[in-house]
Amino acid sequence: MASPLHSIRLPLDGDLLLMQNGSMLRKVKSRSWKKQRYFRLQDDGMTVWYARQAGGRTKPSFSISDVETVREGHESELLRSLADEIPLEHGFTVVFHGRRPNLDLVAGSIEEAQSWVQGLRHLLEIITSMDQQEKMDQWLSDWFQQGDKDQDGRMSFREVQRLLRLMNVDMDPEHALQLFQAADKSESGMLEGEEFVEFYRALTQRSEILELFEILSGDGQKLTLLEFADFLREEQKEGDQASDLALELIARYEPSDSGLLMSLMPPCATLCFHHLTMLYESKLRHVLTIDGFLAYLCSRDGDIFSPACRPVYQDMSYPLNHYFIHSSHNTYLLGDQLRGQSSVEGYIRALKRGCRCVEVDVWDGPSGEPIVYHGHTLTSRIPFQDVVATIAQYAFQTSDFPVIVSLENHCSWEQQEVIAQHLTEILGERLLNTTLDGLLPTQLPSPEELRGKILLKGKKMGTLEEELGEAPGDSEELEEPEEEEEPEPELEPDVLDFDETARNEDKRKKKVGLEKSKTTLCPALSALVVYLKSVPFRSFAHSKAHYRLYETSSFSEAKARRLVKEAGNEFVQHNAWQLSRVYPSGLRTDSSNYSPQELWNAGCQMVALNIQTAGLEMDLCDGLFGQNGGCGYVLKPAFLCDPQSSFHPERPPSPTLTLLIQVISGQQLPKVANSKEGSIVDPLVRVEIYGVPGDTARQETSYVENNGFNPYWGQTLQFRVRVPELALLRFVVEDYDRASRNDFVGQYTVPWTCVQQGYRHIHLLSKDGTSLHPASIFVHIQMREELGEDGD
Repeated sequence: MASPLHSIRLPLDGDLLLMQNGSMLRKVKSRSWKKQRYFRLQDDGMTVWYARQAGGRTKPSFSISDVETVREGHESELLRSLADEIPLEHGFTVVFHGRRPNLDLVAGSIEEAQSWVQGLRHLLEIITSMDQQEKMDQWLSDWFQQGDKDQDGRMSFREVQRLLRLMNVDMDPEHALQLFQAADKSESGMLEGEEFVEFYRALTQRSEILELFEILSGDGQKLTLLEFADFLREEQKEGDQASDLALELIARYEPSDSGLLMSLMPPCATLCFHHLTMLYESKLRHVLTIDGFLAYLCSRDGDIFSPACRPVYQDMSYPLNHYFIHSSHNTYLLGDQLRGQSSVEGYIRALKRGCRCVEVDVWDGPSGEPIVYHGHTLTSRIPFQDVVATIAQYAFQTSDFPVIVSLENHCSWEQQEVIAQHLTEILGERLLNTTLDGLLPTQLPSPEELRGKILLKGKKMGTLEEELGEAPGDSEELEEPEEEEEPEPELEPDVLDFDETARNEDKRKKKVGLEKSKTTLCPALSALVVYLKSVPFRSFAHSKAHYRLYETSSFSEAKARRLVKEAGNEFVQHNAWQLSRVYPSGLRTDSSNYSPQELWNAGCQMVALNIQTAGLEMDLCDGLFGQNGGCGYVLKPAFLCDPQSSFHPERPPSPTLTLLIQVISGQQLPKVANSKEGSIVDPLVRVEIYGVPGDTARQETSYVENNGFNPYWGQTLQFRVRVPELALLRFVVEDYDRASRNDFVGQYTVPWTCVQQGYRHIHLLSKDGTSLHPASIFVHIQMREELGEDGD
């Protein structure tokens, strides 16, 4: 029997009916791994389960909410490689959010494949169109399904006790029984749909919100327009707009529907039941009830991340070198640097998450066609032509600001001509192959001027001055690839070679001379490099004396870090007029990452990371680039754009701000991955600040024992900050473990400049960066300016 709760109402659709009846599909992982599995859409319309055969023991395969898109067979890189044995029109691919591998499936007929493709796309449309409350209803329905073990549409007290454990609630059995009996209006000893909703309401009462509301309210029943405006002005720091904003927020969040109150409740919790007539009259009288107040606090307007920072809000008309640029290293790799899979999927994922600089390592391939892989390793190989086609297809789906292709060219003259041909023919007018106005630039063009354009970064013969008929310069040309200039005691990241003899031979060949180096670059490919000519770095003085603004150098992470420490101010000045790219050490064969923060502190624009690897470093990257519409460009602070800047990232000024964070409570925290069914988390919250060395700090609360559902901390953490323009705040929830390292529960990272003060909810993300809805923590944020010694 299906749950009577608000779950997806499936239309009478032949595709969905076929999915609910189930299909035997071939699951494909590789040429050697192809197995039949029985897939079926569950009655809730939200989950697909599988079994080895029809009628067999089923296991969950995926939730529709985890799906990003569905591709047809000819769009699948894996299925295309098996076209000699699998009809492409029979196949389709389920693509998930985050880093979860794609699911490639093959149906028995074209019709069956199309039913699954159209049915899944239809369900995705339904999920995408859901508002926050509908998602909350679905979340409740999912829990009811899990708790209703015998699937009879009702829950016994024993089933409720088991469900509480699943929901991270450790509750006294007597108190749980009281809540159960109060919700059991039919006195049947079982909870049905709406009775379960009543039970959930009682379970999720937010006493800390109610207490705050009663302090703010004159009569304890409602907030008048004046009271709410005062709260927005004094606590939420909304300034002069508080009065107008109060009217707008009441209209947006005060319930007025005459339907079920449950349909009005905010996504992160529910409070006591109010008369619907009172709610309706409250909206008309411009007052806010407790329900509307909670709805506001749990909304985007009540989020720690300022709504003003969500769209593209920064001036995009400055030169490219004035921006941090979301950059990827060895973009084609999905795994490690030695044996990992090379795939166009790496480019799709990077571009769809807002990356604006992707890397292509290209080598001579068979039949005259260049290939992309990590040279001198066992990583798999993909055609360069496929990479370019993928970039063309996905470059501007997430952002229409320019994409930079960092080309590491290891090809012969003949295959370089093929590279130039593919770039020109596939990218067409989107490929920038001359300066925008045909004139020699006096500064780099802006992201705004370069909208919809793809720029090639790589080696180039001669100078723009010579190319445009201006006076020739004295640029030092094509001496060695810049990454091989690095005198680092580490393997070169883009020419990884573990045979010492071969490496010495490569070095010997590099010394043959400048003239031979010049002849190895094909003019057709050279001509496609315009504003991003790669040049080796020797010193800041050398760059200033010999290089031009359209020339750019790359730095290994070790060299860049050393320069930050030894010549931080010079590095800042260098990055104020020229672009820099930083890449991971070649010793990071596991595709781990370095912290990008200290390189951003010096103004480095393209700090390239292995985006296939989740963790702290990618949290910082996602946090920085989550602002400004996620467009992949973030304007640097003014002191990082001034060629005469006195700023030194290792010698920051005295503290200017005090940050007070009261960590109040948590809501519906998830269980730790792979934990036992009966285990309950002991959550703590750690607040971390990343910025200049004097600002980087961390503090944490104590842990709350056995309560992941509604833990309360009520603890205040204090920080002093010197350079807020460069600071990122990271909130981490962990499950305390006495015997070993704490387990990760969720996190959220936000730029200091996008933080809203006052009472705010922080909606947690998984290690993969995907939403953990409805998990959140409730905090109060206050920023104070430091006073000088004279008190001014």
